[in-house]
Amino acid sequence: MPFEPVTCEHDGARLHGRIAHSQHEGMGGTVMMFPGATGASESFDAAMRELAEAGYTVVHANMYDEDVDLSSHQTAGQGFAALMAEPARLRARAMAWFERVRRLDGVDPDRIAAIGYCFGGRCVLELARCGVDLRAVTSFHGLLTTHAPAHPGSVRARVAIWTGGDDPYAPVEDAQAIQAEFDAAGADYQFTLFAKARHAFMDPDHDGLAPGIAYDRMAHRIAWSATRALLAETIGEPLT
Repeated sequence: MPFEPVTCEHDGARLHGRIAHSQHEGMGGTVMMFPGATGASESFDAAMRELAEAGYTVVHANMYDEDVDLSSHQTAGQGFAALMAEPARLRARAMAWFERVRRLDGVDPDRIAAIGYCFGGRCVLELARCGVDLRAVTSFHGLLTTHAPAHPGSVRARVAIWTGGDDPYAPVEDAQAIQAEFDAAGADYQFTLFAKARHAFMDPDHDGLAPGIAYDRMAHRIAWSATRALLAETIGEPLT
């Protein structure tokens, strides 16, 4: 399944994303997908194709501008660090992608969900925190901290957070803090901790990349199956 290009403008930057179109008109809503800090991997693209084949329109929301070099983990990390150092800009950029997606031809603005991996998990949680009109938000081994916690009543999406108990990038204090934050905000959320899972447990392409990073096939299958069910309940029944 070929991807089509899509661009988003934000703060003087031109962001190049991709779309996987559903081949089944009217079957499902739209899923925004935010990759990890090093950009889209083969497993990320496979997930995009799977959702498109099931009946969803899928948009890869690339948070990096044209100057960020994704050819190595080190250079990609520079783009990641720059956005993490300016969290208000990070949030605004994720919101710019949402506004771009909801205006795309054929997109029902009332049936959009967002999925994020690692750094992308931080991006989609920021969208949930600031009250963007998403039906569902899923964070896989995401970065859980924020510069601006959710306010009471601000979280409109159904939120699912999947995290690992051995994830050094989302330590127990961060896990406890986001649960307290979302409780205080009155959010409709689900928090699942895989006690032995490490960072990037959904991503076989980054298995063993660094200490604390490891793929976990069982955690992947459980979290992905539940995410498929969440999408079906919130933005439309898929074909499979």
